[in-house]
Amino acid sequence: MQSVNWVALAVFAALFAFIAWLGLAAARWRRGDLDLLHEWGLGGRRFGTLVTWFLVGGDLYTAYTFIAVPALAFGAGAMAFFAVPYTILAYPIFFMVFPRIWRVCHKHDYITIGDFVRGRFGNRWLALAITVTGIVATMPYIALQLVGLQVVIGGLGISGAGVAGSLPLLIAFVILAVFTHSSGLRAPASIAIVKDILIYATTLAAIVYIPIRLGGFGHIFSAVSADKLLLATPAAHSTGSFSAYATLALGSALALFLYPHAITGVLSASSGRAIRRNAALLPCYSLLLGLLVLMGFFAIAAGVAHRPEYAAGFRLFGNSFSVPALLLQLLPSWFVGVAFAAIGIGALVPAAIMSIAAANLYARNIHREFVNQHPTDRQEAGIAKWAALLIKLGALAFVLFVPTDYAIYLQLLGGIWIIQTLPAVMIGAFTRWLNDWALLAGWAVGTVAGTMM
Repeated sequence: MQSVNWVALAVFAALFAFIAWLGLAAARWRRGDLDLLHEWGLGGRRFGTLVTWFLVGGDLYTAYTFIAVPALAFGAGAMAFFAVPYTILAYPIFFMVFPRIWRVCHKHDYITIGDFVRGRFGNRWLALAITVTGIVATMPYIALQLVGLQVVIGGLGISGAGVAGSLPLLIAFVILAVFTHSSGLRAPASIAIVKDILIYATTLAAIVYIPIRLGGFGHIFSAVSADKLLLATPAAHSTGSFSAYATLALGSALALFLYPHAITGVLSASSGRAIRRNAALLPCYSLLLGLLVLMGFFAIAAGVAHRPEYAAGFRLFGNSFSVPALLLQLLPSWFVGVAFAAIGIGALVPAAIMSIAAANLYARNIHREFVNQHPTDRQEAGIAKWAALLIKLGALAFVLFVPTDYAIYLQLLGGIWIIQTLPAVMIGAFTRWLNDWALLAGWAVGTVAGTMM
């Protein structure tokens, strides 16, 4: 690995210290009793249009998104652009369905999607299936945020075996655990504002400055091989890469807002109107995502994969190291620190929301339903806080002791699993006509068949 970039590291550490303070201070923002689950886990349901926009955007556009999508363009080419239409397809679905879900949950004081399904269909086992699916699908997602953070830390020149190599990740984990436990959803909501400002500033600056350094967009695209600029032409009597692109985009769009962390962001909004406004505003992130995909092509044109100082990074992290290597090669050291901090903070925000969402599900739909049916408000919030810590510990153990490929495979499986909840959640938002046992059977068959395929 390249030597430690001390200027970038200093800027990175300063920004991380600031967001650690902000996360702790968030407990006093829109003050509420954090021993109540709806205050700790949903921010008191008081977030308006702007805060919800930052929260949901920070929730969906994660550190791993900013690392993995350009890395896919770097390695596989045009297939990476599926991310742009899939987010565009997702927002009309969001506009039509989720204000309705918010209204039902607000009326009946539901905190999780498990509460929603239990209330709509009256079947605790169907609600348990939805709950377990949400928690299991979320766990590898949290792990991949920590993987994204690990890539950035490696890009700063900090690496190695044993405790010394893992120490920065452990410090980041402690920061995440402390502010999540103390401030609940208010912490990632406040930090998401900083994170998104940094991400937008970094992306817009890089998309202008890097092409100038590389000789313009014409030179960049001429450096990318033809097989990466376009999808492969299907063979006769086959749809090949075209159907793969289309189904990947459609399936991802249908699954996106079914994840517990996305629904938690929705339920924290102050009104259905705030959600509808967000459906109109969130496509701004799709524009950002389209620009980020181009970073993979920039990395190809910069030739980072062939530079010896980055060889160790590519050995450790594969194509995921392409963006850090690109930024290290072409940006000033102080701006590298800003960019890496933006990506690192982009790991903490969704990881916090994901752990809170999964903890809410456990406290409400497993512990309350099957362990202690009459907890006090304080006990219920306490269970959720400790569950959030255990979930983060599980994700950290996954990163430290399990090969990264397994987390990626499980996250891909998570998309297959979470989409099995669509009939109960999205169709259930508009009708109770569906049979609850048929929904449970469909969930089981879909989960088994999707996993086998």
